[in-house]
Amino acid sequence: MSSLEYLALMGACLLITLPLELVFSARVYRRWKVLIGSLIPIVLVFSLWDIVAIARDHWTYNPKYVTGIHLGDLPLEEVVFFIVIPICALLSYEAVGTVLEFFAKKAKSRKGGHDGA
Repeated sequence: MSSLEYLALMGACLLITLPLELVFSARVYRRWKVLIGSLIPIVLVFSLWDIVAIARDHWTYNPKYVTGIHLGDLPLEEVVFFIVIPICALLSYEAVGTVLEFFAKKAKSRKGGHDGA
């Protein structure tokens, strides 16, 4: 495992979930203000949590597996994780909602089409 694999994995997560925005109209990236507003508390809370855990020696990051770039006490990869994974979760959630809405409308139109005939 190289020092860039963690970042490559985060990039792969974004690439794999990108079709959810494009094909299923998840509208996560299109509503970028809402996305940023959703990410800020997540990044802040979990970054603080990690900083405290690192300071208390609850966990560490092996230098072999990170780039060595730190944002404060946190490795860059950890901050990227706190951004990427919630985006992937939001994309998945919104795409599932879009698909469920589609099937609900389709079922309703079928049911409505047979009432008066």
